[in-house]
Amino acid sequence: MAKQKRIVLALGGNALGEGLKEQMAAVRTTAKAVAELIVQGHEVVVTHGNGPQVGMINQAFELAAKSDAHTPMLPMSVCVALSQGYIGYDLQNALREALRDRGIDKPVATLITQVTVDDDDPAFATPTKPIGSFFTAEEAAALQKKGFKLVEDAGRGYRRVVASPRPVAIVEKDTVKALLDAGQVVITVGGGGIPVVSHGNHLQGASAVIDKDWASARLAEQIGADMLIILTAVEKVAINFGRPDQQWLDRLSAADARRLIAQEQFAKGSMLPKVEAALAFAESKEGRTSLITLLEKAGDGIEGKTGTVIAL
Repeated sequence: MAKQKRIVLALGGNALGEGLKEQMAAVRTTAKAVAELIVQGHEVVVTHGNGPQVGMINQAFELAAKSDAHTPMLPMSVCVALSQGYIGYDLQNALREALRDRGIDKPVATLITQVTVDDDDPAFATPTKPIGSFFTAEEAAALQKKGFKLVEDAGRGYRRVVASPRPVAIVEKDTVKALLDAGQVVITVGGGGIPVVSHGNHLQGASAVIDKDWASARLAEQIGADMLIILTAVEKVAINFGRPDQQWLDRLSAADARRLIAQEQFAKGSMLPKVEAALAFAESKEGRTSLITLLEKAGDGIEGKTGTVIAL
């Protein structure tokens, strides 16, 4: 068995499903895999995305505001907070049940988490982060006429995009550490965290969505994690992806990762932010390791049997 580690586990989008019913089914499968890591003795902090969910919340309140003048248009920061609550509700209950099924009575807590960003971050001038559902080209054209920004997303359709500034600090990092030290499993930084900018003692919500892999890397760094595991839809990272000369990668040094990023080997809307975030954590301190793999392969990846490892 691998040495016990403090792990930040960043769930991929397929771990949560799309709608409410699909999410409830998906988190049960996800919880079983996470529980196995805890059974092995690892300290686990779970983070997750919220792309479809935060888009659904935002769109619902937009529609409500159009039909009822008393219904507010919610800021994106509030939409992220709402998504953290209801995703965490399903996920923590599923994980608590999975642990108890294995004879482990370990508390699981969802933490509403804020993440500071720089209000001068250039990302605010060029929105790129996809949120919400997929639209056809015709639907996207109609929405663009209403002032929404949409982009084509990896051949799967069109999605709305908002600003995606880089995370600076996890506001509740000390709370996460205290919960871990108390033997609890923590679900935190949901959807990349609630984006806020700091003005003295006041934290003001920002109209943005933070990339959950970047936020997870910052969290892992600030709570002293040993390993960041970024879960995705493939077992390993590849170069020349989808081509006849495609090559799966077992291990990357920081220098190799930077070289492949410079060669634009990783798609901007999918694998690139994962590799960049994994690299940032691996470089944050000697001895820290990042792993990119499938959820069901996480245990094998920790033992060095599969996945793509990024380290100094």
